[in-house]
Amino acid sequence: MMLFAIKRCFLSIVVAMALVPTGFFATDSRAQEPAAEGQQPRRVVVRFLTEGDFPPFNYLDEDGVLNGFNVDLARTLCNEIGAACDIRVRPWDELLVALQRGEADAVIAGHTVTSDALRKVDFTDRYFHTPGRFAAKTTMEKVDVAPDLLDGRSIAVARGTPHEAFLKTFFRDSRVQVFETAELAREAMLQGKADYVFDDGIGLAFWINGTLSKRCCELRGGPFFEPRYFGDGLAIAVPRNDPQIKALLNAALHKVRASGRFDELVSRYFPHRVF
Repeated sequence: MMLFAIKRCFLSIVVAMALVPTGFFATDSRAQEPAAEGQQPRRVVVRFLTEGDFPPFNYLDEDGVLNGFNVDLARTLCNEIGAACDIRVRPWDELLVALQRGEADAVIAGHTVTSDALRKVDFTDRYFHTPGRFAAKTTMEKVDVAPDLLDGRSIAVARGTPHEAFLKTFFRDSRVQVFETAELAREAMLQGKADYVFDDGIGLAFWINGTLSKRCCELRGGPFFEPRYFGDGLAIAVPRNDPQIKALLNAALHKVRASGRFDELVSRYFPHRVF
């Protein structure tokens, strides 16, 4: 009778455990499900960090809701991986530090791949490039934009930027006019004080198609992708000690590109010609 009672008690415990909802005993958001032999555990959730003031990549709208190209791309990648998405906002200076501390699985906030950043974190494949572009008034004579064809032409640019360094290296025979901000450089070209302005292609495209430009101008030449000046493209930062998340995100990026969903996101957030 004693043996029968012990067996009956053990059976009751097994049945009770079987009825506990999946994930009940998980204590952190990186809970994993068992994987088939030879496969790595599946991610149940991917914890992303981003920043809230870099439109149209990532920003908080008037209602405080997080939006942007990076945000929707993160959600698309999570869907491809088959994981829930936990996307939180941190100040820019805290993003990579939080990643190193294990407070996130990835950071998607418009980071460029640099040697300094690579000492701290790893990166996925590049998913976006931000080229340098020239703009000029639509009434300006159309010529090919090349160093030998802009001799003597005046080009406005913002001080201390990679764009200034690029011009002073490759367009040395042009008259490079340096302004304190990109806005002042664009205004100088708008007022006829410079023939061209050279700046970030994305910012210029939005300016040209916005109200501040007064529909005066258009992109000319380029795009210029020189990595030494404009970086090697945007990528998702991941921990150096977590190769699985890098592999998962790279595979998801490849599938999202192949399916055409990536181009749909680009068209949604960048309706104007950038490249």
